[in-house]
Amino acid sequence: MDRIASQQRVDRLLAIDVGAGTQDILLYEGGVPIENCVKLVLPSMTTIIAGRIKEATRQGKDIFLTGNLMGGGPSVSAIKKHLKAGFRVLATPLAAKTIRDDPDEVMELGVEITDQPHRDDVTVIEARDVDLSSLRRALALFDVELPELYAVAVQDHGELMGGGSNRQFRFQHWKRFVEGGGGIGALIYREVPGYLTRMKAVQRDVPGALMMDTGAAAFWGALCDTEVAAQQERGLIIVNVGNQHTIAALVREKRVWGLFEHHTVLMDATKLDDHVRRLQSGVLANAEVFADHGHGATIHPDYLSLDTFEFVTVTGPNRRMAEPLGYHMAAPYGDMMLTGAFGLVAATRALLERG
Repeated sequence: MDRIASQQRVDRLLAIDVGAGTQDILLYEGGVPIENCVKLVLPSMTTIIAGRIKEATRQGKDIFLTGNLMGGGPSVSAIKKHLKAGFRVLATPLAAKTIRDDPDEVMELGVEITDQPHRDDVTVIEARDVDLSSLRRALALFDVELPELYAVAVQDHGELMGGGSNRQFRFQHWKRFVEGGGGIGALIYREVPGYLTRMKAVQRDVPGALMMDTGAAAFWGALCDTEVAAQQERGLIIVNVGNQHTIAALVREKRVWGLFEHHTVLMDATKLDDHVRRLQSGVLANAEVFADHGHGATIHPDYLSLDTFEFVTVTGPNRRMAEPLGYHMAAPYGDMMLTGAFGLVAATRALLERG
């Protein structure tokens, strides 16, 4: 987890950190000061698609969702409002998984699953988390070509069929990771586990892309901040306050010893500090976080034998929540909004170094 500049050379890499509100993009070029690399902070595709659905609602038109499985959030909220307004929502089987994994649950909401709308007057909306062709066209206006190497981060709850909690299902992934040793190098995938269907969907749109979870990318990226990196040997807590999710991890050298994940809308400064302090003490309970409509908490039992990780750093677009708490505000290369993208580059270099 050394800083990007000290890791193996990557000639050109497009790193895309896909959040609920924005997609944060870095076109990294080896040999170019990172401050001079092309950077973009754009609306996320789910935000863009939500806007298109809202416009169809305003126009009183039915919609047909096609394309790929992608993240929900704002777009799913817009779909529910469209249905509530009395308009039809049709979706292909694949695009319908954006709403729920189980097609029966999708149809219970009132969505019609079909391969074709069989009508010409519906508004067709194409779903995907990464619109590579649009990025290519936009950058071409500035004589910038896309590279051949891609790394993308999304938050993937995993495919859950037959009911149950997708919050709990997602957190089982984190729990297995921590219990299995928590090696941070394992958080970037060439081959994505089969149940992480959102990541697999991105790889269909961006063949060969390396994949990470957005939380993992934030951990890697925060460690590109020199002050944060200096705390690795002693151990630290990295907090990412995103637009939808807040995740905090106990990190020492190249291992995650524990973490919790919650919904940002349910947090405030007092609650955040309470959860961070109890994570720090090794006493934050999974059942408590889940009962509070978060995802959960997990701490490796061996953590309690270590010295307390005192240093706390925070990143993410809603990091201002932590301003009263005295946490270090991570800003790798002076740019907090690109933390996840910097993390993708650092993790990619480490992966290529391992071979």
